[in-house]
Amino acid sequence: MNSRTRIALVTVLVMLLLATSTIYVQAFLRPKPVQEVNTDKKIVALTFDVSWGYETAPQVLDILKANQVVCTFFLSGPWATEYPEIVQRIQADGHEIASHGHRHINLTIFSKSEVKEEIMKAHLAIQTVSGESPRLIRTPNGDYNDNVMEAIQECHYKAIQWGTDSLDWMNPGVPVIVERVNRRVHPGDIILMHASDTCKQTAQALPEVISIIRGQGYEIVTVSELLEQAAP
Repeated sequence: MNSRTRIALVTVLVMLLLATSTIYVQAFLRPKPVQEVNTDKKIVALTFDVSWGYETAPQVLDILKANQVVCTFFLSGPWATEYPEIVQRIQADGHEIASHGHRHINLTIFSKSEVKEEIMKAHLAIQTVSGESPRLIRTPNGDYNDNVMEAIQECHYKAIQWGTDSLDWMNPGVPVIVERVNRRVHPGDIILMHASDTCKQTAQALPEVISIIRGQGYEIVTVSELLEQAAP
């Protein structure tokens, strides 16, 4: 290999390295939803998405109250409007209210302005019923891209996902739900559950889930309280 060829080869390799590094840095800096909090403390947030129905949510609230657990509820705007009495009970029981958006469809199909419209429609609905201005949002289906994340930030919200999915939305059986949480819970975890009527096994599984979490020595807090404990 002559010197000219070696120089050309080195140049190509350097360019590839720089390009790869740029892509990596862009991906690292790209805003993403919070899935968990970096902490050594044995604290977790138990969260519930609610979009449909009026039977499961009160059952969940009864169980949480009986176990003296405070959680974060991500409410869809239309659901909050339809069931204001349940929203007000969530408040009265000391739980944190957050947003689950307006229509329960993937936000990535929309332009940024349309995403912002979806967010603010839900914001107004929840604010009208509760008097609160939520600042945490879990997008429908956890769907997001750069466009959605920018819209969320511009609406002064923080995007929240989850570290542990209980799979209660699949109705896989109470033992499956409980065992998933048992195996996956970890310090700083955000646990996803649902209080919509489509989730038929959540209320059955919840007492065991709470027992499992506490049995491993964890304290259950709201998402906002968990975020405050993030390691620097």
